[in-house]
Amino acid sequence: MRAIRLHDFGPATNLVLDELPDLIPGPGQVRVAVEASGVHLLDTALRRGEAGPMPLPELPTVPGREVAGVVDQVGGGVDDSWRGERVVAHLGMVPGGYAEQAVTDVGTLFRVPEALSLPEAVAAVGTGRTALGVVELEPPAADDVVFVPSAAGGMGWLLVQAARRAGATVVAAARGAARTGRVRELDADLVVDYGTPEWPERVRDQVGGLSLVWDGVGGAVGRAALELVRPGGRFMMFGRSSGEATPLDEDELAGRGITAGWLLGQRMGALPGGIPGLAARSLELAGRGWWRPLVTTYPLADAATAHADLEGRRALGKVVLV
Repeated sequence: MRAIRLHDFGPATNLVLDELPDLIPGPGQVRVAVEASGVHLLDTALRRGEAGPMPLPELPTVPGREVAGVVDQVGGGVDDSWRGERVVAHLGMVPGGYAEQAVTDVGTLFRVPEALSLPEAVAAVGTGRTALGVVELEPPAADDVVFVPSAAGGMGWLLVQAARRAGATVVAAARGAARTGRVRELDADLVVDYGTPEWPERVRDQVGGLSLVWDGVGGAVGRAALELVRPGGRFMMFGRSSGEATPLDEDELAGRGITAGWLLGQRMGALPGGIPGLAARSLELAGRGWWRPLVTTYPLADAATAHADLEGRRALGKVVLV
């Protein structure tokens, strides 16, 4: 099989296409003929040798933990009815997704709804499970004014749709004309370009302030959004794609009557069914059109380009290798 391997930590160009032996599923496992592999921002940090939520892998390694495809072999004790099924899975702590084959426990599999492509299924299970956790932990109401930064990214794209489903007023933000142009397809009430200095004033003028911020960006964008939150509002964080957390102060929050919190980790894991439950619910929602992922695909052999585009904020939505 062909697979992308990382032999040395470093730049995206260190990702190379190798030929490896075919995989054999063990007891309780299946082999998936992979047709779509998710690329996560965390993958780029691990590739650079930066440990975080995941430990650094032993080298050489095949990166990636999100796969979709067709079951083509089953191991001992696995019902043969799985053979030929379109499935999607998160491989957990064990990487190996950037390849033409993946082996995983049968319990990790989700059947892909007919209405979804395999790249969309990867986005629904990978990015979608986290987006749904954000929504379930801090749900929007019809009278909310919701701010979604990085709305052209994989999570932001889904969060805008979720807020609109709730009937909220939605302010969607992205950087640059290409990204804001794409975000306008979602029919948000207001789309702003946070690459321009006047965007906070546009928000004040047109919606008068925010009642809920889902902040996955942090840094200067997160801080500007925090300053737009009105008394009684909620500022909920789940990431810092800018590289910095949003600066905030407890005294300021108390004085302005703002609630702030962090949504990832144990809070999200404690939701019904845990993280697998979120993945299943996100996939079901995508299958019936409640929300639809935005996906940018790259050939497997172009994994280095996919990493570089993700790091350079050039890719739209969820990045998937096919």
